[in-house]
Amino acid sequence: MMEPREEAQLVAEATYKGFLKFCKYMSYAIIACLLFAASCNFGVETGKGKTGSQYNGEQYNPSNLKVKD
Repeated sequence: MMEPREEAQLVAEATYKGFLKFCKYMSYAIIACLLFAASCNFGVETGKGKTGSQYNGEQYNPSNLKVKD
């Protein structure tokens, strides 16, 4: 039978190795999520078939402000 000190040392080493493994894989997951988010264009639309809010010169034309009734 092992002494309590030896048993505690083994448990502490196993826990530490598990913690390092957890940190390693969580770091990989966070980096993968950040790379995925960076690969998105965040609403910037290019090319044909643009959708979303595009500037419409006729809609925002201030020429109708000088019209008198």
